[in-house]
Amino acid sequence: MSKYINPYTDFGFKKLFGEEGNADLLIDFLNTFLPEKHQIKALEFQDKEQLGPSPSDRRSIFDIYCENDKQEKFIVEMQKAEEAYFKDRSLFCVTHPIRAQGKKGKWNFNLKTVYFIGILDFIYDKNDPEPLLIREVSLKDQNGKLFYDKLKMTYIQMPLFTKTEKELVTRQEKWLYFLKNLPDLNHIPAILKKEKVFKKAFHTAELAAMPEKERDRYERDLHEYWSYLSTIEKATADGEALGEAKKASEIALSMKKEGFELAMISKMTGLSLAEIKRLK
Repeated sequence: MSKYINPYTDFGFKKLFGEEGNADLLIDFLNTFLPEKHQIKALEFQDKEQLGPSPSDRRSIFDIYCENDKQEKFIVEMQKAEEAYFKDRSLFCVTHPIRAQGKKGKWNFNLKTVYFIGILDFIYDKNDPEPLLIREVSLKDQNGKLFYDKLKMTYIQMPLFTKTEKELVTRQEKWLYFLKNLPDLNHIPAILKKEKVFKKAFHTAELAAMPEKERDRYERDLHEYWSYLSTIEKATADGEALGEAKKASEIALSMKKEGFELAMISKMTGLSLAEIKRLK
């Protein structure tokens, strides 16, 4: 087994970035994607399960959901494989922290900024002749001018990051290198060893330093991750000629038969819990 956890597993990602004691790691990572005037000084983790305004509305479960000292909202998601309607799902996610800001009585509709950061282990714009490693999305008008600056979405297509250790220059590049190569490293690269935040990140990710219960949880999660990837690959190979909606159903059914939780299937395929329950 590797010396360090795989950050593409649910356990690994949340161990690194989703614990109160590691808020400084998440802050350092997020700040590499934010301009100087929007740098985060403090973060408070929020309830990751968000419900709509009525019981019939579909819920959304985030990997990491937090709020900074300015009450700006951050949703950070790790996406393991391409899914049907991924862009739709990410837009659906940001509606929850937007609507949650509504206040009863007299209210002027002044909203706090909502950020969505998606770390993708796949290329979603593979049909684009010039796919971008980092795609930053905002609301603009027909002339390309910024229309609304309180909704910011960033998609990081990790397979497009190919820099070696010797080529790393910026802090952002160092974090992307860390995330992409962590499971294959047996020591801390020299360029990262000099920085306190990365020394802590490697110590947090070291399996030998974890309690036995956490290692057991990680191993189960890692096997589930491998099983998930295998299921996705098979369903994708079998369903190349299928439409996106039908492909999503095929993947969901395969995952259901493998024993995945319905909430996880919903998150990965974009199907509702009711749709998944009907699959046989």
